[in-house]
Amino acid sequence: MSQISYKDAGVDIDAGNSFVENIKPLVKSTKIPGVLGGIGSFAGAFELPKGFKEPVMLAATDGVGTKLKLAIDSGIHNTVGIDLVAMCVNDLLCNFGTPSFFLDYYATGKLDVNVATNVVAGIAEGCIRSECALIGGETAEMPGMYSEDDYDLAGFAVGVAEKSEMDRVSLVRAGHKLIALPSSGLHSNGFSLARKVLFDKMKLDFNEDFNGKPLIETLLEPTNIYVKMFKELKNEIVGMAHITGGGIVENLPRVLPEGLMAEVKKDSIKVLPIFDLIGQHVDADEMFRAFNMGVGMILVVEDKNVDTILSKTDGYLIGEVKKGKREAIMI
Repeated sequence: MSQISYKDAGVDIDAGNSFVENIKPLVKSTKIPGVLGGIGSFAGAFELPKGFKEPVMLAATDGVGTKLKLAIDSGIHNTVGIDLVAMCVNDLLCNFGTPSFFLDYYATGKLDVNVATNVVAGIAEGCIRSECALIGGETAEMPGMYSEDDYDLAGFAVGVAEKSEMDRVSLVRAGHKLIALPSSGLHSNGFSLARKVLFDKMKLDFNEDFNGKPLIETLLEPTNIYVKMFKELKNEIVGMAHITGGGIVENLPRVLPEGLMAEVKKDSIKVLPIFDLIGQHVDADEMFRAFNMGVGMILVVEDKNVDTILSKTDGYLIGEVKKGKREAIMI
């Protein structure tokens, strides 16, 4: 009677081991003070940073969404890992958490060592940009659950905040100014709509020239990471809103207390060309609910600190906090 191996069932243990060897130097490149041990243990370890009076651990998790479909179909795998880290660490910042470490989950139908290594190279780069450590992860080869060429990603970022600094909402006042920090593009939201418009409706292809480069490069442009800006300017910032799914209108109210509204001047927003292209076939209100429209993060700032923020970032004023129903309105 013939015997069936795990490899016959679609799971290649040797490929998994080869992948681990490939990513060891990538993981090592993200090491920062606080990392205990290295890759290969059952859990990653990180020492609580010193200097906090009442340290609070914060955690955020996210994925990359259907942006992965474009990476898979185009064969460009080295940038979506940056997106994965960015979506998690940018959320931590909004609660004034400084990212400490990151873990990833990579699931696929059949492990392609080169593809997976490229993905993790992006994750490592995202961690370097975030000044946090990649201390572990999980790779799952699941034939029958995913097709051979497909993979999915999830990420988990953990950071530390001073307990007294976490409640930013209570600090927001009428008269505070709103500063937009530019996005690099779609970031990691709205790709289901973008794909339907660009490829189903407009019949464009990946290599279509768009502003002097292939369209796919614009679409896969990695999400901006705002960690270094936060570390430099946190004392001049009242609150932060990460503009992800739901756009400005749904994310900005999350940093407002009851009785205050955010008034955003629509004409002041520096809309990126990719959104103008998509917007040819999508209602304007729907565009502002599905996409960031060129704004990756919004800072709530006291008037006295506006000039400092503007001089040290590429941000620009887009509005003001006023008394009213807790919402963001576009005027």
